[in-house]
Amino acid sequence: MDVSPGLREIKKERTRRRIHQSALRLVVERGLDAVTVEEIAAGAEVSRRTFSNYFAGKEDACLYGDTSAMEDFLAALRARPAHESAWTALRATARTLYRALDPSPDPAWAQSTRLALKHPALLGRRLAGQHGFLREMTALLGGRALPAGMHRHGLLASVFLSALLHGVHEWTREGGRPLGEVVEEVLDEVGAAFGDPRPAP
Repeated sequence: MDVSPGLREIKKERTRRRIHQSALRLVVERGLDAVTVEEIAAGAEVSRRTFSNYFAGKEDACLYGDTSAMEDFLAALRARPAHESAWTALRATARTLYRALDPSPDPAWAQSTRLALKHPALLGRRLAGQHGFLREMTALLGGRALPAGMHRHGLLASVFLSALLHGVHEWTREGGRPLGEVVEEVLDEVGAAFGDPRPAP
């Protein structure tokens, strides 16, 4: 039977998610240091070799939710209309993605966030991923109009990412409300300090 590339990718993503969920479940139960890659693979009903085809290690498996979210954000930002200002494009991208979560992320993603704040090894990996995300986001904003008084696209990207992370952490601590609602409030507060965008150079 001929399997289309689309179907193959769907199956790969399901396997990747299954490994990710197994890693989270075991690490939540026993702690990062007490869990082996072999146990994560067994929990996902895949071989050790299959695990290695998807993830470099257990830290990457735990943080796949973060990695996937950042990739989705960059893809959506890349697709925004070129005439939008930098801040408008960022806000629209965040709003679109969080609305698509309907109404909040999977609980596994929340667990990943909590783990990242608890285990130094996961926190280090998460920070490295965020650094790359910030670099890519800055590059995608190049050429878009900045808020009045701002001259650095990287600075705006840093402010946005900090606000985004604050919203996620606040949502993780509180619970109960949709993530998108919390993030919108935080971004509204930050955006209120910006004036109208200046014309693009």
